[in-house]
Amino acid sequence: MDQDWPVGTLLGCLDPDVRAEFLTLGTNVPVKPGDHILREGAPGNHMILLREAVAKVTVNVAGGRQALLAIRVSGDLVGEISALNDTPRTATVTSCGAGSISVIYKRDWQPFFHRRPEAALALARTTAARFRWANRRRVDFASYPARVRLARILAELAAVHGQAVDAGHTVGVALTQQELASLCGAAEPTVEKALRELREAEVLQTGYRQIIVRDLDALRLLARMQGSGQHWTGRGL
Repeated sequence: MDQDWPVGTLLGCLDPDVRAEFLTLGTNVPVKPGDHILREGAPGNHMILLREAVAKVTVNVAGGRQALLAIRVSGDLVGEISALNDTPRTATVTSCGAGSISVIYKRDWQPFFHRRPEAALALARTTAARFRWANRRRVDFASYPARVRLARILAELAAVHGQAVDAGHTVGVALTQQELASLCGAAEPTVEKALRELREAEVLQTGYRQIIVRDLDALRLLARMQGSGQHWTGRGL
């Protein structure tokens, strides 16, 4: 039986027969937490399909630190822009947990996209959605204070990746305060203060690299969201 793939991922956009053919491409490789799937600045014309994986996309910034740009999930393709342009990788992609990926080299992906133009169009759509999301983030940074930006990110993480637990909904991805700060475009002390306020309001429960949303409706209200259709991961903004 065909697996259900997340909406907005490449595999989620493909028709079943095209998806089945794409899944035969490349070499399947297991990954562990912390494995670097792609490294910023490295050459390579291969793409990576996240078959069963959640990964962080980061870039190096001033002072030797890393900024977290995005989260990618099962069904997503990463490394496609550098592969298509034959340029060095623009970001590092790191596995968040145990899973599996497919390494698809140019000798495989190029004839496939020629043979299946509908797949090439789906790839263009998902890539465009990511750029639209990046533009939306720029608007958010200019329009909303850090506390609202944090609430928007946490609400979408819970909606897209979270699981229901007794206390509420998990965020679904282990993030440090530094990583949250980079996603929000805010200073770490600002994020720390906002998290403390959300805990005191009983909206969140936090632990070591774990956040549980206790009141998702209240968090969405703080995030000034009109509904659940705005996905920070780049799904159709």
